[in-house]
Amino acid sequence: MLNLLYTQTETTEPLLLPDSVQRQRFAESIEKLMNLDTQQLVSTLVEQAVWICVKIFIAMLFYVVGRWVIRRVLRLLDHLLEKKELDSSIRPFIHNTASVVLILVLLLLVVQTLGVNVTSLIAIFSAATLAIGMALSGTAQNFAGGVMILIVKPYRVGDYITAQGQTGTVQEIKLFSTVIATTDNRRIYIPNNVIATGIIDNFTTATTRRDEWSIGLSYGDDVEVARRVILELFSKDARILKDPAPAVRVNGLEDSCVRLSVRAWVATEDYWDVLYEYYELFYEELPKAGLRFPFPQMDIHIKNDKTA
Repeated sequence: MLNLLYTQTETTEPLLLPDSVQRQRFAESIEKLMNLDTQQLVSTLVEQAVWICVKIFIAMLFYVVGRWVIRRVLRLLDHLLEKKELDSSIRPFIHNTASVVLILVLLLLVVQTLGVNVTSLIAIFSAATLAIGMALSGTAQNFAGGVMILIVKPYRVGDYITAQGQTGTVQEIKLFSTVIATTDNRRIYIPNNVIATGIIDNFTTATTRRDEWSIGLSYGDDVEVARRVILELFSKDARILKDPAPAVRVNGLEDSCVRLSVRAWVATEDYWDVLYEYYELFYEELPKAGLRFPFPQMDIHIKNDKTA
C-alpha cells in the first residue's frame, strides 16, 4: 500500500515523502540557517539595494533628460514645419505622431536601463498591440481616415463645413478625430473614419458664395417696383458682386403671396453679414415703396338662406 503512495524511480521524487525524510530535511534547513553568515548576507543585501537605487536614479535622470530633449525636438520640428509653410492642418498631426513615437522610444530606453529585457518586452508589446488592434479596429480606421483627410484635403483648419449633421469651423485635425466649433461655441469631435467616408459640405473652399433671400409680396403689388428697389440697394453696396449680376425673379404664386427669389453673389467672408443685413433692409425699404408683406389669412363668406 505504501508503495502505491510513493513509487520512486531513478529520475523522479516520490509524490508523498515519509515523515522521517521530511524531519531530516527540516533539520538540514535549520542547520543551514543557523550556520548562515549574517554579515555577508547583510552586505550582499545592502550592495544589491544600493545598486537598485542607483539604477532607479539613472533611469529617472534618463527620463527627465529624455523628456527635455523630446520637447526641444518637437519645438524644432514645429519651427521647421512652419518655416516650410506646411499646411496648418497637417502640422498638429505630424507633431502628435512624432510625440507618441519619441515617448515610446524613451520609455523603452528607460526600461532597458532598469535591467528589463527589452527584446522580450517588445515581443510582448507586439502581441499586445496585435490583440488591442483587433479589439480597437475602429480606432485604427479613424487613424487611417485622418491620414486620408490630410492627403486628399477635403477641408483644412479654419474651414466652415457641414459633416455628419454638424456644422461649424474646423479647429483641429487630430490623430483619430476632427474638432469643429459651432457658432454657439460648442466643440464637436467627429471620428475621422466616418467623416472621411461621408458627405462633407465645405463652405470656405470657394472664394465667392451666393446669398439668397425669399420675399413674399401681397397680390396686387407691383413686382417691377420691388425689383427696382432691391437692385438699387445692391448697386450701392460694394460687397455685392456685379458679375454674376444680382437677380430678382418670381419664384411662385402661393396661397397668400407672390414669392420672390432674390440672389446676389458676394465674397465668402461677407456671406453672413450681407445675408442678415439685407433681411433688415428689405423689411425697412420695401414698405417705403408701397409694397406690403402679406400674412396667412382666410376670407369667410356667410350666406343667409331666408328659405330655411
